[in-house]
Amino acid sequence: MELKEKITLDMLTKDSVSVLRQQFINYNGVDMQVGENIRNAYMNSKSGREQLRAVLPDEYYNAVMAVWGTEPTVDEPVESEV
Repeated sequence: MELKEKITLDMLTKDSVSVLRQQFINYNGVDMQVGENIRNAYMNSKSGREQLRAVLPDEYYNAVMAVWGTEPTVDEPVESEV
């Protein structure tokens, strides 16, 4: 039994993307999900692009960049002083 990961790019807009990761095994010819869905959201900011680059294989990253373009569209969050 080999563990396979399925990655789904969901809700891809020019400003953000949601990445769904699921793991499956094939048991007697039937794909069965192992564990829970893992979903993370990324913004089209400088840091969001860096995070996405670190976690996605090239083909998925390139698909997101095809929609996002060459420049971030979201400003970095500003930390407030308390």
